[in-house]
Formats: sequence, structure tokens, C-alpha cells
Amino acid sequence: MATDVADSTGMGPNRQMSLFGYVMAAIIAVALLPLLPVLIPAYLIWRAFFASDDFEHSFESWRESGKPPSGS
Repeated sequence: MATDVADSTGMGPNRQMSLFGYVMAAIIAVALLPLLPVLIPAYLIWRAFFASDDFEHSFESWRESGKPPSGS
């Protein structure tokens, strides 16, 4: 008897499920390509007007303060 696609024998990767995932990812990517002319300007407008530049990485704040980062 052959194993089903969803059944895993636990002996290695399930190639049928991997192939199915890659095919679905490709279909979704192709389906979303027509949205790029809308998404790119929307992202740029959001970055220009609504994104805050107040975020600072912990390493940058540590380097400027001279104190080691707290949390470790």
C-alpha cells in the first residue's frame, strides 16, 4: 500500500508536500504581480509620511551612551 501525501514516514523530507508548497508559492507570487504598481507607491508614501524615524537600534544607543546594554 502506498503512503498518502500527508503521511510522513519520519525517515526524511516529504518531497510531495514540498513540491506542493513550492507550486502554491509560485501561483501566489504570479497572482500578486499585478498588485506591484499599487503596492510600491503605497509603501513609499507610507514611509515618507507615516513612518517614524524615532526607532533606534540597541547597539546605536549603547555606543552613544558608553554603557553596556542592559538585558544580558
